[in-house]
Amino acid sequence: MFPPFGLLAPAFLAIAFLLLLLVTLSIPIIKTIFLFRLTADASSSLLDSSASTSVKFGVWGYCTSGIDVSIVGVSRDTAAACSKRHLGYTFDQTVASVLHATEIENAISKTLTAVLALHPVVTGLTFGTLLISLFMLRRGSNGTSRLPSLLALGFGLITAFLATVVFLIDVILVAVVHHRVHKDTDGVIDLKWGNAVWMTLACPNVGACAGVCGGNKRRTRADEKY
Repeated sequence: MFPPFGLLAPAFLAIAFLLLLLVTLSIPIIKTIFLFRLTADASSSLLDSSASTSVKFGVWGYCTSGIDVSIVGVSRDTAAACSKRHLGYTFDQTVASVLHATEIENAISKTLTAVLALHPVVTGLTFGTLLISLFMLRRGSNGTSRLPSLLALGFGLITAFLATVVFLIDVILVAVVHHRVHKDTDGVIDLKWGNAVWMTLACPNVGACAGVCGGNKRRTRADEKY
């Protein structure tokens, strides 16, 4: 019977692939996964009125939440909308208008957000590593699983390294946006970190574990033979 330990590498890689795929398909594709969110709130004692709106940003664009306006306890919502899916974006007139902050237009460059294209690259590499690791499940007296084990070890560690780079890119992007928006708006607009950043954070650890498991499996097979 095949030892359960041999299933760990494919299992870890499957988890890493799923997390990276979800982040890659973040807003405006999957509305609940995003890198960061900008929120603007305004209130006035006149007629007991208030307004709140936010914009969530993902790998391929952004989605507005619409505007929630309340006057004398009566609420009214405007429709939400999403940008077109494209590589590299900036804070355009739509974002500035929704947040009522024209000063943040072009606060970030398309070049900076275009680097997010590394997400699908790492996702594809992780999937390839997952396929390689599946060959480790093949058992034979001629050591047919040694090469897949070695490849899984190498690609697993490479995947972990690139996933770390992607995580750092996400952190730097959000940090830069936070600094520029806070500076340009004097703290009127609030920035919240999104769940996509923390999902990406888990991937380097998972990828490294997969590589280690692949290497351990290879050494175990060698010990059993000799």
